[in-house]
Amino acid sequence: MKELEKDNLQEILSNNENVFVQFGATWCGNCKIMLPKFKKFARETEGAEFVYVDAEKFPESRKLAEVNNLPTFAYFKNGELQKQEQTNKTEILKALIDEAAIN
Repeated sequence: MKELEKDNLQEILSNNENVFVQFGATWCGNCKIMLPKFKKFARETEGAEFVYVDAEKFPESRKLAEVNNLPTFAYFKNGELQKQEQTNKTEILKALIDEAAIN
């Protein structure tokens, strides 16, 4: 799993077929709760890149999905947003990953 260090999510999307993104923020309690679960799915899922984006620090990357609440999880295929969920429920995140069916 990668944590964005500069506002370059578009570059990552261009270079990877399947990308899952967690949009979060340092002040967001649910983001902190979900991040270890997101990392666990990253270790268990082959054929996809997992990226954490601080939505406060990286506004250009945030614009690539409709981020109204945090955490927001998004799935991109070939650089295009396929689906996103605003959730703090592990089962909804797992369903988003399973639905992509990339394994």
